[in-house]
Amino acid sequence: MLNRKSLATIFCAGALMLGAARSALALTVITGTLSSNKYLLSGSPVSVTANAVLKMTFEVSTPGNNMELCAGTASDFEAGTCTTRLNDSGGPGFTFLTIVDAASLNGKFLYVIRAVGSGPASFVFTIE
Repeated sequence: MLNRKSLATIFCAGALMLGAARSALALTVITGTLSSNKYLLSGSPVSVTANAVLKMTFEVSTPGNNMELCAGTASDFEAGTCTTRLNDSGGPGFTFLTIVDAASLNGKFLYVIRAVGSGPASFVFTIE
């Protein structure tokens, strides 16, 4: 029969292993609210030259709003244009997956622009 000390040790070891496995996923989640017509996701241009798979998901959680996940130059963002549309939103509850070659985004900013709607609109962007 296991005593309390052994059971606690097993539990802690399991928690550490699960935590390490979660960290290995390199998951980044940005939850934002679009109050104007654009939202900058990356503070600097993407800097990746290696060919690697990049998985992103995008979901809008505010009814009556559609948004586009875009990649482009700083001037594209300032103008509110989507030169490379990576994804667009459906209604709340729809999460869309985008799989791209990371090198194809090299030198571009990632941002969200509003396509339909007005007023504050929330979204969730996940990159792996």
